[in-house]
Amino acid sequence: MIFSLFGKKKEKERGKTLKVDLHSHLIPGIDDGSASMEESLLLLKGIEALQYQKVITTPHIMLDAYKNTPQIINEGLDSLRKAAKAEGIEVEIEAAAEYYLDDGFYDLLEKGDMLTINGEYLLFETSYVSKPLQLEEMIFEIGAAGYRPLMAHPERYRYIKDYKKEYGRFKELGVMFQVNLNSFGGHYGRDAKHKAEFLSQEGMIDFLGSDVHHKKQVVTLEGVFQSDAYSDIFKNNTILNDTLV
Repeated sequence: MIFSLFGKKKEKERGKTLKVDLHSHLIPGIDDGSASMEESLLLLKGIEALQYQKVITTPHIMLDAYKNTPQIINEGLDSLRKAAKAEGIEVEIEAAAEYYLDDGFYDLLEKGDMLTINGEYLLFETSYVSKPLQLEEMIFEIGAAGYRPLMAHPERYRYIKDYKKEYGRFKELGVMFQVNLNSFGGHYGRDAKHKAEFLSQEGMIDFLGSDVHHKKQVVTLEGVFQSDAYSDIFKNNTILNDTLV
């Protein structure tokens, strides 16, 4: 048994099965996600056991911490695909990137060699504690470059205080929201859980992501899939994950 979820008798029927996960860190050794190919394969087996058919893994690109490039990410993707095939893992694997809105982001955007989801959505994140001074300008530039801005885990930004006003403003700017599934299970704390529930109730969620870095997050996902909070998401939101098959 690789994870506790394998072979575990389910206490409750799980909710809707998602075919595609669009946020994870599975390419080994290039960011704060998987540290080895062995770990990556274990994570992929766990994701496959959760009935995903496709993962779009999204390594960090950050000027000061993870100076990944399309070449580095694509080479890592190729190695991961070959190793997964050798292990009999059938889940489809693609790659994009999670861009940190820092001083180097404008340069990357100007060069135009961006790793996007489905050639359309640019996944970005910011500091958790401090709102970038030029955040609205950067969002505008993403759109001007021809991409749809997709904010990773908006529920985790502690600088957001007035939920309706601040999240509403992002929506006015054309920002789409990708919420982390494990936020609904309290994995990131009470503040993130409360914000995730608000976004769900308000119908503001566009995509759901695992944001898997390590084994614990895969194990936690099964409980989320069996929760009422997960089922409620689909009552109020149009979730677009499966458009990426």
